[in-house]
Amino acid sequence: MPTSIESLTAEIRAFRDARDWRQFHNPKELAVAITAEAGELLQHFVWQSPEQSDQRVADRRDELASEMADIAILLFELADNCEVSLPEAIRRKLARNEARYPVAKARGSNKKYNEL
Repeated sequence: MPTSIESLTAEIRAFRDARDWRQFHNPKELAVAITAEAGELLQHFVWQSPEQSDQRVADRRDELASEMADIAILLFELADNCEVSLPEAIRRKLARNEARYPVAKARGSNKKYNEL
């Protein structure tokens, strides 16, 4: 069942508002929380080879999904609080990346756009 960013954001907002947490969720606090949650996700992969990382995903998919969800919830709320349309921002960023990383130059390469 497809779910839109907007509908998920509305659910997040309702959850937050039912608990009167908006007062604590300013942009800085949400950005800090995103960083903390990203660190928790990253902790699963510290000192892991690519093969071990793949195995970690297979073994701990639910734990990893929970960390990813924490990050997404905070990001969606931050965007909502800052009146940023994530779908529009994502589309703009994809268009910019399309120009920076043309297929003919970037395919199979991990170089940054200014090194292609």
